[in-house]
Amino acid sequence: MKVLITGGAGFIGSAVVRRAVAEGLEVVNLDVLSYSANLENVASVADSPLYAFEQADICDGERVKAIFAKHQPDAVMHLAAESHNDRAIDGPLDFVRSNVMGTAVLLEAARAHWLSLEGAAKAAFRFHHVSTDEVFGALGEEGAFTEETPYDPNSPYSASKAGADHLVRAWGRTFGLPVVITNCANNYGPFQFPEKLIPTVVLRAMEGKSIPVYGDGRQVRDWLHVDDHADALLTVLRKGRLGETYCIGGDSNLRNIEIIKILCAHLDKLAPANVKHETRIEFVADRPGHDFRYSIDASKLKQELGWEPRTPLPEGLEDTVRWYVENRAWWQGIRERGFHSERLGLTPA
Repeated sequence: MKVLITGGAGFIGSAVVRRAVAEGLEVVNLDVLSYSANLENVASVADSPLYAFEQADICDGERVKAIFAKHQPDAVMHLAAESHNDRAIDGPLDFVRSNVMGTAVLLEAARAHWLSLEGAAKAAFRFHHVSTDEVFGALGEEGAFTEETPYDPNSPYSASKAGADHLVRAWGRTFGLPVVITNCANNYGPFQFPEKLIPTVVLRAMEGKSIPVYGDGRQVRDWLHVDDHADALLTVLRKGRLGETYCIGGDSNLRNIEIIKILCAHLDKLAPANVKHETRIEFVADRPGHDFRYSIDASKLKQELGWEPRTPLPEGLEDTVRWYVENRAWWQGIRERGFHSERLGLTPA
């Protein structure tokens, strides 16, 4: 199988690229190389005969069509997206362009390619759209998102991803394009861009800075290791039922402040300072539209496809902290360029 993966130089996309190549799949990595993309994330597979890279904007229809024509993929995994809530508040139209218009352009290119196929190749083709649990809005103290949860996005980011989900579903129902959608929990692990919650906490602590936390830190998230997510995505690509949606969760629900304190405890061991890292926690004004709780019921994925997360959260967090401690060169280069949350002094989640 040859898979066209959009956003394959990003955090989740690169994990999928690395795993797909390791499993013997041919991969075409289509990435515009925006601020959060980094080809160092896929350096371990860059010389593989199974790997090819194409720099392109998914909104550029002619370029995308040319890539389909050149590589003739058997499937598409669409991960390219603007995904940071703070950036979405500052520049919502960028998110509409990338996440909504970009998805529409990609769908049309994929549809034209699919229609050009014949026989077994046409029957086997599929378009896998990778989305987020944020499209479902916020939960109260109880309950969990399922594939039947109504959409109720609360931020420009989640609204743009909801729009993309609806377009994918519409292309499937109107044009017959073989599609599948996944909605995932919060990811964590190596190579995550430093403006996200976990790397923000780790890197600011290592640099002796305060650790700002939105509001009271009581927001709850379901945490999913990025390698487990990549495994789930490839499982759905191979075995998922066309036209279906699958929710992917880590079955690890904790409040943000609890996650931060666990990270601080690991940092006390792996990168000790002259004070306990937890003493540097600083509560700041909450961001607009900050959802209270997310939680995913991934039982459909387990029952139908036999997938479940393998990485226990305590071990995954410790390994993640260790990775950032041992890979300073990777994140220091990003620090030197500067980025959004560092300028604002925020800890997103």
